[in-house]
Amino acid sequence: MDDLTRADIIKTSWGIHRVVEERLLGHPATRGTEDWLDKQRLLLADMAIHLLQTALKPGEIELDKLRNNLHAVLTISDQFLPQAGLKQATATIYDGG
Repeated sequence: MDDLTRADIIKTSWGIHRVVEERLLGHPATRGTEDWLDKQRLLLADMAIHLLQTALKPGEIELDKLRNNLHAVLTISDQFLPQAGLKQATATIYDGG
């Protein structure tokens, strides 16, 4: 991917991130309420945007950021796919790093 395309995608992602984060921070749900999973979907989107930014940042991929992004995405996703054992899969993300 050329640098101009990469920079354009990252710039666009910051605008999307800003909107998602505003909605997340303004969401009234608390754990255990009916709309909690709606708020968690916003959090998942927020973390996915961070993963996109980590993946496309110029230069070598920062493994610590990649680990943190994956941990967050898997942990949040576990609520939606509890049978998949995603939270348990995070146990080895930090091994050897």
